[in-house]
Amino acid sequence: MSGPGAGIAWHGRPGPPRPDAGALALVAELAPAYAATAVENVLREFPNDLRYVLRGPEPVPMPRELHPAFFGSFDWHSCVEMHWVLVRLHRLASIPPEALAVLDAHLATEPLRVETAFLAANPGFSRPYGLGWALMLAEEAALAGDRARDWAAALRPLAAQVAANLLAWLPKATYPIRSGGHFNGAFGLRLALPWAQRSAAGGDGALLAEILRAAERWFLADRDYPAAWEPSGADFLSPALCEAELMVDLAGPGWLAAFLPQFPETLLRPVTVTDDTDGQLAHLHGLNLSRAWAWRRLAAALPADDPRVPVARDAARRHAEAGMPHATGGDYMVEHWLAAYALLQLTG
Repeated sequence: MSGPGAGIAWHGRPGPPRPDAGALALVAELAPAYAATAVENVLREFPNDLRYVLRGPEPVPMPRELHPAFFGSFDWHSCVEMHWVLVRLHRLASIPPEALAVLDAHLATEPLRVETAFLAANPGFSRPYGLGWALMLAEEAALAGDRARDWAAALRPLAAQVAANLLAWLPKATYPIRSGGHFNGAFGLRLALPWAQRSAAGGDGALLAEILRAAERWFLADRDYPAAWEPSGADFLSPALCEAELMVDLAGPGWLAAFLPQFPETLLRPVTVTDDTDGQLAHLHGLNLSRAWAWRRLAAALPADDPRVPVARDAARRHAEAGMPHATGGDYMVEHWLAAYALLQLTG
């Protein structure tokens, strides 16, 4: 293999374009409700799904002790996501003063120093999903302008530690993880990619090179993916569409024909959620929205005259219609995280 990837490469493409006027108008309309939901969740310490390895007969620390920045929203990765929601809303629309105050308090040097130390001591923590979202947050703060300058500066050491954890893991990750949940390898690479591209543009291409190597090793030779077997019952990601979205970006649209010769109806049809109070079943709301995001990005990446484009656009629309009404105002098992996927499919 020569260079960072023999079959795929980053060509210096910019990040996702600014959303169109219609999407921006909808973001502005939704921003008050989404910001209020995010603030309420990131300040809510309990209930908490605390992921902490006991190494002896020691007291279990409280979430706020372990994670002074990201103690809320039921679990660490969801809390990171909800901070990303606030920063992206700040960049694209506006958020109220109380939301800005939360970001000033949480995305500050001292709480993020503690978070960084925790990740240094626990390098496999929340990998790759939460680590990817942490890089998404750092990237969003870097894009968000003057008001976010202090947040971006405070997040840089955290992002550097996240990158170090990924760099220690990716070369050893021989095989892909194709789950519909937090361990999905393609989505983890996608989340980390914008920050890696920024770092490469600044002269540090290590993480980008490992992402490209991993994508090539894991996915480049894939053919005839059994997407008709999806979904599984607790998915919030589509393994097929996460891989397709990433690889069409990295390897080009021609890769898709071999991977998904046909778009099966199981991927085109929104999924049904039967119980919002069950955290695993409620994941399926996220599947509808992450599929909407993936279909929209695939439609944008394919040639304009490709007959698959209207199919992908229609699938994106139907999945968004199924998922968007549930982003706020529902059970906590949905509300502590779903706004991130609603905003991602609108703006990502």
